[in-house]
Amino acid sequence: MNRITMEICCGSFEDVLIAQTSGADRVELNSAMFLGGLTPTLGCLIEVKKKASIPVMTMIRPREAGFLYSDYEYAVMKNDARLFIEHGADGLVFGFLNPDGTFDKGRMKEFTDICLDAGKEAVCHRAFDVTPDPFAALDTLIELNITRVLTSGQQPSVITGAKLVAELIKYAAGRIEILPGAGLDHSNMADFVKKTGTNQVHFAVSTLRTEPSTAINPGIYFGGALYPREDVVSVADGEAIRLTASALGR
Repeated sequence: MNRITMEICCGSFEDVLIAQTSGADRVELNSAMFLGGLTPTLGCLIEVKKKASIPVMTMIRPREAGFLYSDYEYAVMKNDARLFIEHGADGLVFGFLNPDGTFDKGRMKEFTDICLDAGKEAVCHRAFDVTPDPFAALDTLIELNITRVLTSGQQPSVITGAKLVAELIKYAAGRIEILPGAGLDHSNMADFVKKTGTNQVHFAVSTLRTEPSTAINPGIYFGGALYPREDVVSVADGEAIRLTASALGR
């Protein structure tokens, strides 16, 4: 098996350091992993860039849910994008859709230009997975000179989306990178790579660590309607990353 690039989805400065020491080739830096990954703080990126020796792709996603943003949200996103580039992000991860689920070419181009004009990578996230025609969407991204697109093959798990991933890789023919992700781990990685022919993968693995500061009053909750535990925090699972690297012959 040829060497497979491993990109780890990270939700904190600490996650990046764990991923790096566990064999990651590249990271995607986020916050709020529970919501699918949102924009990290500038302070987090600054600290990451002091320690990271691998490329850091930085998410630009200001809220949960879909990818049709108001003018107010878009103004914030542009400021975040420029600040992240100025402070060393190796690439930006973003996606803008029209009401019908097709890509908003104007906004996609503006963000792509911010990246490419600075010599950085422009990455389209899984907004791709809700577009109505994946091949037409890929043509749009190629036209816009997007570096790479993250996809689960338009399925909840990339394992069930493997057929489309393989077709996208073949269709792209090197014109754009296809980065499969969502549902990959050490137990299924080698078989997935064999089936699709991908040369890179994206995944997140985490474990829980006790956080004791709320123990005196466990009835208090600081979030919304969903009530996850307040006495643990999620951190990257270095052992799971190493197991996956081993499954890929690393």
